[in-house]
Amino acid sequence: MATTSATMPKSPAVNYRAYPDESGHFGPYGGKFVPETLMPALEELEEVYLKALGDNDFMKELAYLQRTFVGRETPITYARRLSEHLGGAQIYLKREDLAHTGAHKINNALGQALLMKRKMGKTRIVAETGAGQHGVATATVAALLGIECVVYMGTVDMARQEPNVFRMRLLGTDVRGVESGSKTLKDAINEAIRDWVTNVQTTHYLLGSALGPHPYPAMVRDFQSVIGREALYQMRDSEDGPKRLPDAIVACVGGGSNAIGIFHPFLEYEQIRLIGVEAGGHGIESGEHAARFADPDKGRLGVLQGTKSFVLQDHDGQIALTHSISAGLDYASVGPEHAFLRDLGRTEYTYCTDDQAMEGFKLLCHLEGIIPALESSHAVGYVMQLAPQMAKDQIILLNLSGRGDKDLGTVMQTLGNIEKKDEG
Repeated sequence: MATTSATMPKSPAVNYRAYPDESGHFGPYGGKFVPETLMPALEELEEVYLKALGDNDFMKELAYLQRTFVGRETPITYARRLSEHLGGAQIYLKREDLAHTGAHKINNALGQALLMKRKMGKTRIVAETGAGQHGVATATVAALLGIECVVYMGTVDMARQEPNVFRMRLLGTDVRGVESGSKTLKDAINEAIRDWVTNVQTTHYLLGSALGPHPYPAMVRDFQSVIGREALYQMRDSEDGPKRLPDAIVACVGGGSNAIGIFHPFLEYEQIRLIGVEAGGHGIESGEHAARFADPDKGRLGVLQGTKSFVLQDHDGQIALTHSISAGLDYASVGPEHAFLRDLGRTEYTYCTDDQAMEGFKLLCHLEGIIPALESSHAVGYVMQLAPQMAKDQIILLNLSGRGDKDLGTVMQTLGNIEKKDEG
């Protein structure tokens, strides 16, 4: 394959490593917007986290558990048949679907739980979940480390992710259904925060995405950056890779943890396009979507659940209802670092509709023998559009953030509805 200037980083116009600043801001985004009772907990979390980064014993234990419990490093896979079918760029997959529990969520859950157990002296975890993968990852590490765990989940998500609810309970976690609001991820976060406020002395809130008040966006990013660090080495230096870096990296974006995890180690390689794919739902014009950047009418600066970022809002400034076939992308806001990097022009954001994501889902199943999560299927759906526009000697790295076992009920129902329409 052709060589590329992307094998060496440029001197960037912006020092990406300088963010967030000391106040927890990425430019105008981020910060801490929480009740006063939570400020001491956030300050404690920031202090112990920054110390842990320089603690060799903590980092060695984390690396040991990543290898022996999570199964890292996850491989990259050359998607030969998919590349040939699309007829353009060569496509490689970063296989986070092969991590223990089936998604990238275990990286952050393990890091935070170990931090809490070894450094904070708290005895209880609360967490939120949408697609259930963060909940399963949190329940898993709580069982591993012997920590009491409560997970809040919207009842709409519980119905469409029933296997993950069972898995969490099997692992000894108390799963509490949330009936308020849209009964999805936003409402689960609200309930988890209420629990945290009530029990802040004994409880750590294990937030699952690169969202929330500082230091969560930076901390989650750093725990997830293992994805990008591995991918950088694997693409350029390992026997399994193409011996060069990609021309584009594509990842789905809900809150944004899997995307920022793979993007962050590549930020200085400014020749590489970094592309996030949001949930287009039934289309932007329908209003039934979760594409914060793509909707000029609803997507604008706002504060939601502790941080300032792009938020889908109605004309009165109330949080808009969202829709996605994938529970993990069904959220009204996006991580503040994504908003900042978009402003800088370093990252790009697009969207895939439910139908396009389903096409990506089916194509990866049929051509590569891999059943992807519906979240990841949005990235596959966009790569179906992008790859044919690129030359055959160019490379796309797609972050396959999770596997699709959890989504088979939704897929069976959706495909059944499609077949009924075709018969009609």
